Amino acid sequence: MSRQPRTQNVATEAGEARITWVPAATAPRLVLAVSHGAGGGIEARDLKALAAALPAHGVTVALVEQPWRVAGKKVAPAPKTLDTGWRGLWPALAAPGLPVVAGGRSAGARVACRTATGLGAAAVLALSFPLHPPGKPEKSRAEELLGTGVPTLVVQGGNDPFGRPAEFPHGAYELAEVPYGDHGFAVPKKSGLTEAQAMEVLTGAVTGWLTSLG
Repeated sequence: MSRQPRTQNVATEAGEARITWVPAATAPRLVLAVSHGAGGGIEARDLKALAAALPAHGVTVALVEQPWRVAGKKVAPAPKTLDTGWRGLWPALAAPGLPVVAGGRSAGARVACRTATGLGAAAVLALSFPLHPPGKPEKSRAEELLGTGVPTLVVQGGNDPFGRPAEFPHGAYELAEVPYGDHGFAVPKKSGLTEAQAMEVLTGAVTGWLTSLG
């Protein structure tokens, strides 16, 4: 595989999806496939930071755009349709013959959790997992997170209204906190933490976890 980023369009039952491959700078040992949330694309700060940092550690990053996003729609479809798109992409993600870590932010994290076991994912990376809608902790989505069946890392902003780190239930997963971060990992100026520092916390946690997977 060339070490220059490249895009690949993939037909799925939910429509045409797109993968932007950012190849490992050294001999690749795994693929981290990460998708966006329901309100944005692969330009999210956390996805960009991972794509910049991980290739130096032997990780090929696959930035996944769901069919609704590729089609230019502004509203994400139902979870079942998101899962269909992700499943349709999986053969392309697995094509390099490396273990694939399924990941995403927000709605994308939920997709990765729901489908991990069925697709044979090596692990799950859940960025800004939406544990519940803002202000509605009784509508918990913890079952999705607790049911991945594979090693799982949650990276959560300390002030995420969709679930602060202290709200997460005990379970067979790891949790890393980005201090003061909101749902998009933005940090307020008064925190004394810059965006670059916040992203270093995030990429450091993910790098260390991926290394621990072997």
